[in-house]
Amino acid sequence: MEVTIDPLAVARWQFAATTVYHFFFVPLTLGLSILVAIMETVYVRTGDETYKRLTQFWGKLFLINFAMGVVTGIVQEFQFGMNWSEYARFVGDVFGVPLAIEALLAFFMESTFLGIWIFGWDKLSRPLHAAVMWLVAIGSNLSALWILIANSFMQEPVGYVIRDGRAEMADFFALLTNPHVWVQFPHVFASGMTTAGFFVLGISAYHLLKKSDSLDMFRRSFRIAIVYALIGTIAVILVGHSQTQHMIQVQPMKLAAAEALWESENPASFSLLTIGNEPQRRDVVAFRIPGALSFLAYNRFAGEVKGIKNLQAEYEQKYGPGNYVPPVAISYWTFRYMVGAGFLMALLGLLGLYLVLSERLERNRWYLRLLLGAIALPYIANSSGWLFTEIGRQPWIVFGLQKTADAVSPSVSGGAVLFSFVGFVLLYGALMVADGYLLVKYAKSSGPGEMLSAPGAH
Repeated sequence: MEVTIDPLAVARWQFAATTVYHFFFVPLTLGLSILVAIMETVYVRTGDETYKRLTQFWGKLFLINFAMGVVTGIVQEFQFGMNWSEYARFVGDVFGVPLAIEALLAFFMESTFLGIWIFGWDKLSRPLHAAVMWLVAIGSNLSALWILIANSFMQEPVGYVIRDGRAEMADFFALLTNPHVWVQFPHVFASGMTTAGFFVLGISAYHLLKKSDSLDMFRRSFRIAIVYALIGTIAVILVGHSQTQHMIQVQPMKLAAAEALWESENPASFSLLTIGNEPQRRDVVAFRIPGALSFLAYNRFAGEVKGIKNLQAEYEQKYGPGNYVPPVAISYWTFRYMVGAGFLMALLGLLGLYLVLSERLERNRWYLRLLLGAIALPYIANSSGWLFTEIGRQPWIVFGLQKTADAVSPSVSGGAVLFSFVGFVLLYGALMVADGYLLVKYAKSSGPGEMLSAPGAH
């Protein structure tokens, strides 16, 4: 019996797997680069050697994470040519520009100055060395900005014309000022702050529980990180609210799927728990808060939010026959994992700040133990958030312009994609184990002899 492998299905699984692997490391790079720069700046201003040790300790963990982000990121761009050649042919003139700028400008800037930072401890003045780390942080976040400019075109296409069956850039400035960029980038930036904050909090909590030799060092890193994490978490929630309001304007079907809202409502209710029959597009069990979804969408407890059935009918009229409903169950639950993890981190951050200010932190060992597990929360929020962002856009790969089914490479067999998919998953799995081992090994160490430094930097 001959087994037929659908290249579209496997290509989608491969892209999802490699994206989640890659984005597992990106937010920590974005946020930790800034946090390390802040610590080194404090060292330069105060001359306190403890902050130098902090900079070197967290800098080593930053480098380990950065290396994995680079390795997993390279494959992302190759996939467009390998598995998604029709997508590359259709939007390559637009999509390729921000990716090229990201590689040639932001990534080269980031990696070049990172090398100078690693080997420049004894060769540069203290202020100049700290400035180099700030340039690394700026480069890291500029990389994210350019990639999100490219992704935002997929979410909300602007600045293009269709010519000879292809999308061509007509207005580069429109690409830069795409409204979607300016709700998405702040969300990712704040997510990076949150991820780095809870990463530092969890590891610092481990050393406070263990009462390690460098107790004062980790008390200081905890105090810095609790403020940093709380600012990031609150910013994520506020920007996420703006993102929801933008989503209802440009991708209302994504919001309807996130709420399992089958019929239009005014005022619209927010789902606390919905168990639905997706094929029949109806609720089996539903607990909802009246008017709350309207408030999220419009800042008032009235206002129509269109339902899945109504939007499906509209899209059929606009785009022709077809199914325009994304996987509802996945959209619904990934949205809730993201939001739930975000609010839980906000509560932990507020509680931690109270314990620090009241000087009760180290007496509340239960809270420190909670923070060890809380390192996972930003990773849950980041991964589920990206899955929601991409899956909730389906069936479009470029919203309103090209469907995912039309973007796959026509000449690549399902078997070939399956081979590369299995290879990437196994390879990335092994790399993640190695990365986790190194992070745990160096996170548990606290002696100055194990700090990141060039020869003679101690």
